[in-house]
Amino acid sequence: MPLVLRLIAERTTWKRWSYLVVGGALLMPYWFLGLVLASIVTNRGALIAVIVLGLPVLGAFVTGLVPTVRALEGTACRELLGGASAGLDPPPAASRESRLRTGAWFSLHLHAGVLIAALSLAVPPFAIALLLFPFADWSMFTDPQSPLHDWKSSSLAWLGPVAGLAMVFVLLALIVLTGDVLSRLAPRFLGPSPTERLAELESEAVRLAERNRLARELHDSVGHALSVVTLQAAAAGRVLGTDPAFAREALGAIEESARSALEDLDHVLGLLREDAAPRTAPQFTLKDVERLLEQTRLAGVELDAEVDAGVELVPAAVSREAYRIVQETLTNALRHAGKVPVRLRIMIRSERLEVEVSNPLGGASAGHHSGGRGLEGIRERATVLRGHMSAGADGGRWRVAVSLPLRSGS
Repeated sequence: MPLVLRLIAERTTWKRWSYLVVGGALLMPYWFLGLVLASIVTNRGALIAVIVLGLPVLGAFVTGLVPTVRALEGTACRELLGGASAGLDPPPAASRESRLRTGAWFSLHLHAGVLIAALSLAVPPFAIALLLFPFADWSMFTDPQSPLHDWKSSSLAWLGPVAGLAMVFVLLALIVLTGDVLSRLAPRFLGPSPTERLAELESEAVRLAERNRLARELHDSVGHALSVVTLQAAAAGRVLGTDPAFAREALGAIEESARSALEDLDHVLGLLREDAAPRTAPQFTLKDVERLLEQTRLAGVELDAEVDAGVELVPAAVSREAYRIVQETLTNALRHAGKVPVRLRIMIRSERLEVEVSNPLGGASAGHHSGGRGLEGIRERATVLRGHMSAGADGGRWRVAVSLPLRSGS
């Protein structure tokens, strides 16, 4: 009895019952249509039965082929069936497979619903009559010759309430069982197909790749700006009293670096917010490399740079990645080696863009170049463009070399 009372009190029981009853109501027009069509087509009992019983099955299935039915049924299952269906949020059916599965589900829903709806209408009145059987006078409704006429005065009369309660319990059990079965089956019929799962995985992979790209952009741009700002601020502090002109120049460079870093940070954070309006990404290329080199020199780094004039004609995709690679290599030199002479070469050789950055390798910094995400980010950028990258000690210097093809087939 406590279990029965708990099932009666649970909202899930009645939400599932309402889902089933709605299905039964939706099936009624198909049955009425079957009755009308059968009366017009034939007067043979067997054929009438086939039309009346078969047309609702076919009609419900065909209706379920409408793409939006899948989305509507998914929402109804999620809100009313719950359980295993709580995570359903299917889009309109787009493939033949998803439409067929939705059609089968819609027909199953409507026919299971009409069974529960019919029992919900028929069982309560009979149960109430049986519960009241020992207490009411039924003689006016029964044939005097019928055994029921004398049952009220016999001990069998008390079987009525027992039978009435049993009917209620059976109906409740059918509602609970049918609702639970449909809740478990709904994901199989309305859930994603293998094709949709593959498309979702591909979409997730694209989103993950974009987030990784944004992380690299943030690491390179903001990391470089902070490294430069740190060195520029230290240099400005040391010469503030002796060389005000240089200090003002360094402070101006700090302002520009900080502003650029804030723009990049605002852009990346804006993209990470799913509800944010589309933003235009900062697209620095090798055309901006002189500005990058000037910032590095203002940080007090002795920079020997050689840049081929033709780098401005490098394809945009390669130019953008090459700019970030140069930025990250200079940041690594600033961060790990300090204010040591840095040599930079950006050259075009045989349809490839060659970038090489090197600096003296001090003992204290020798082990630091191998850590962090800087070299990993450079390698990822080179790999994306089908290039290659090498980094390591070379004759007392730390050398990073990157080779990028200028054409996809190079």
